Amino acid sequence: MSVRTSMTILYEVHGNLYVNLTNKCPCACTFCLRQEKDHMEESDSLWLSHTPDLSEVLGEFEKFDMSKYREVVFCGFGEPTEALDVLLPTAAYIKEHFHLPIRVNTNGLGDLIHGKPIAPLFEGLIDTVSISLNTPDPERYFELVRPRFGRQSFDAMLQFAKDCRNYVPNVVMTTVSTTLTKEEEERCAAICEELGVNYRIRPFE
Repeated sequence: MSVRTSMTILYEVHGNLYVNLTNKCPCACTFCLRQEKDHMEESDSLWLSHTPDLSEVLGEFEKFDMSKYREVVFCGFGEPTEALDVLLPTAAYIKEHFHLPIRVNTNGLGDLIHGKPIAPLFEGLIDTVSISLNTPDPERYFELVRPRFGRQSFDAMLQFAKDCRNYVPNVVMTTVSTTLTKEEEERCAAICEELGVNYRIRPFE
């Protein structure tokens, strides 16, 4: 696939406004959508020509009628917690000016990216954290997700989910329908129950 770059920072999906902050990601998932396409639905290419700074991101909100949206979601072609220094003040801006619920879709490896627990930074800003669990098996996770942090990644992702419970009202872990057996889904549900978070099987796209 040839890569087209643009500066699509904000884009619409299913009645929500999505925020695309970075191309960077610590994973090379075998199933990643960006291996197959460079956009989502009506968006232009989500491959950013450069990493936007805070002023660029905030300026984009002036182009959108924010009263249209149910939720603002930090989710793009990179891992949003890679751009935590922009994500957090952007979330504060959204809360102050638009009073909309905010969700972060993440691989859950932000603690490893930054070398410290990041869940406390979400308090009062983020309403939902959605973490990609993908599989109940640590070895299978390593094979599918191919994280640059190695085999510690699975446990770090679970710890991040557990930590988020203390700071974020709604914590969800997800797998994709049709990718797991019923038994594997039951094991994922058991992991989520033990962590005290919600489990969601999201549709295959």
